Amino acid sequence: MAISTDAKIANKARAGGGAEPGEAIRAWWSRAWPSILVFLGAFVVWELVVRVFGISNFVLAKPSEFLAEIVESRESLLEAAWVTTQEILYGFLLSVAAGVTIAVAVVRFSWLERAVYPLIVLFQVVPKVALAPIFILWFGYGLAPKLTLIVVMAFFPITLNQIVGLKAVDQDLLLLMRSVGSSRNQILTRIQIPASLPYLFAGMRIAITLAVIGAVVAEFAGAEKGLGYLIQFASTQLDTPLMFAALTLVSVLGLVLYYGMSLVELVLRGRFPHIRSETE
Repeated sequence: MAISTDAKIANKARAGGGAEPGEAIRAWWSRAWPSILVFLGAFVVWELVVRVFGISNFVLAKPSEFLAEIVESRESLLEAAWVTTQEILYGFLLSVAAGVTIAVAVVRFSWLERAVYPLIVLFQVVPKVALAPIFILWFGYGLAPKLTLIVVMAFFPITLNQIVGLKAVDQDLLLLMRSVGSSRNQILTRIQIPASLPYLFAGMRIAITLAVIGAVVAEFAGAEKGLGYLIQFASTQLDTPLMFAALTLVSVLGLVLYYGMSLVELVLRGRFPHIRSETE
């Protein structure tokens, strides 16, 4: 029976050998191409439906129209996409730092989990759209309110997955470490954190998509640049092709960042044996 590229990478990792980056890229492509075909097929069906039923482009723009708009307005769209990308990446990195720090602190100090965890959950269920105007009131119209909203939206899956990963360590291994006199900090840094890395990457894949949503929502609330601002501007001008063009770039940006994170994980899984998928 043929062995998948992902399985080969995992086997190399478990054997202690590093997988080549080319193998990781091929494994990523083998997982991504079916989705790409589905999206292309969806665009073709969309185009045919609009043409056959004569739907006005004021109501629903054809893919050919907003793709042409992307080409025509590429400078302004790329400038807006770059602004939004920076917001997403900065906010995502802050989310990772905040999420990991909270998770490690909660696991290291059990009393902190009882005190803080309900507040973390409460913070997550608050409607984020309602928080955007408040952050603008507090921090103004600059980068700070956008990063704050992204962190609020994206840190939770990182924190939750990291906590689960830190607690999922084999209890027999923990007892063995304690029996040889290891301190709690040594157990945390040498056993629990390395073992939690697959869970951390799972949380980061979710967080990067939430960071995209957070950036767009923040730009809706108050911005002068970015894809979210461009979508809102196009809607007020009833420019449906431009609105769909900006929406398309937001979607593509989210896909690129999500699969980019998956690609980073695949490469690291080949280089470091501890970083393996939970399903392996």
